[in-house]
Order: sequence, then structure tokens, then C-alpha cells
Amino acid sequence: MSKMIFITLPITDLAASTTFYTALGFEKNPAFSDDGGACMVWSEAIYVMLVTHAKWRTFTQRPFPAAGSAGLMLSLALDSRAAVDAMNEAAAAHGGTADVNPVDDLGFMYTRDLADPDGHMWAALWMDPAAIPPKQAQ
Repeated sequence: MSKMIFITLPITDLAASTTFYTALGFEKNPAFSDDGGACMVWSEAIYVMLVTHAKWRTFTQRPFPAAGSAGLMLSLALDSRAAVDAMNEAAAAHGGTADVNPVDDLGFMYTRDLADPDGHMWAALWMDPAAIPPKQAQ
């Protein structure tokens, strides 16, 4: 089996979250989805498991983070600046929040952060590795 990552996120509304992630470009894998969760596929190696709070409780009894807090941010590399903008527009149009942090444009890298309906943060980014400036001598 190749290396993969499965990110599990507790969500409050399975249907709304599934619609949100579909709008961002994820595809639902029905083989790993049920009434307690949805498996959303980003790539052959990246899967996001959206699970209801009840199903989350079968994994852990640790408390949910306080609303408005941030324990982590996940990043998705996209093909263009336009794709970054489109992902933020889709987030805002489907129950999420666009630009939860200021837009970061370094020329060689462009990032816009968004949040899903439950506040889970994602950075949509585009980068041109060939344009990264050389490190400055110290």
C-alpha cells in the first residue's frame, strides 16, 4: 500500500459539509461513507473523513476545540492563482468563510485561507518553485 493521509474532521451537519467539500473539488467515495460520515477524496493519497459528532465520539472522548479556536490548518496546493481564488469563492458560496486570514502574495507563492462550515481551516495555495528567490547570505 502506498503512503496516504486520512484526515478526520468532526462536523455538525453531514449533508452541508459534504456539499461544501464537493464544491471545493473533493469527490465523495460512497464505499467509505454512511449516515455517520463521508469519505471525501482530494487525490489518490489524500482523503478527508467528515464524521458526525456521534461518530467522532467512537474515536475519542477528548473535548472539541472551542468555537473560533484553531488547532491546525491544512494546506492544499492548486494549479494556479485562479484556482486559489475559485476555491475561496466556492467556500464562501457553500457555507464556509473565505479569507479567514489576510491574502498572502509573495510573487512566487499565493495563499488564501478559508474555513469550512465548522471552522476547520484550509490554506489554498499556488506556488511556482522556479520563481522562489535564492536564500540571502547571512
